[in-house]
Amino acid sequence: MQELWRALSQVALADRSLDDVLGEVTDIAARSIPGAEATSITLVRGDKAFTAAHTGEMALAADELQYERGYGPCMDAGRAGVVLRVDDMRTEQRWREYTARVLEVGVRSSLSMPLPYQGSSIGALNIYSTQPAAFASQDSEEAATAVAEAVAVLVANADAHDRLGAHAHNMRLAMESRAVIEQAKGVLMAQQGVDAEQAFEVMRDASQRYNRKLRDIARGIVESTQRRQ
Repeated sequence: MQELWRALSQVALADRSLDDVLGEVTDIAARSIPGAEATSITLVRGDKAFTAAHTGEMALAADELQYERGYGPCMDAGRAGVVLRVDDMRTEQRWREYTARVLEVGVRSSLSMPLPYQGSSIGALNIYSTQPAAFASQDSEEAATAVAEAVAVLVANADAHDRLGAHAHNMRLAMESRAVIEQAKGVLMAQQGVDAEQAFEVMRDASQRYNRKLRDIARGIVESTQRRQ
């Protein structure tokens, strides 16, 4: 367990995409949980669930079979915040249509652990095996619980980092747009002898007339002036 926590603590977030971070996390989970052959992370956003990362195509196939139906152990674990273990898909009665199909992709047993964060569940860590009762031992469930708790924090932090990066990118675009719009207003004020408000109206009318974004109209005005110089 110390090696597991050490590996998770060394996962870097800076300058990496969320997909890349979660991919590393699923690899760590696959190496750390006894019986695991394939793992995935299901994130739940409102009514929608999706696989954010996976190790092994079996895990992705099993997840997608659940998304098609809107239910299954990984989705139910993520939504309800409960541990769901299936020892044998051949005899499991809770999700009969799903279990019949998931046998076709090689899954015989599975363990879905909720990802707890701030009093709720943000998804599930899913572990799959081609062997029956692969996760019936106490060691498997204890390791999976520890992994899920650590993964939940990493997922939340990585997601927050990713959202922060997107926000910063959008802010930068907004600032760049504002700068070029102000430049274009200055050009129109000098060329047409209008005030700032009138210059803005000229650009807005052009934006609507040509169905182009305001910043593109402004950039065109600035660039045309630079070419003439």
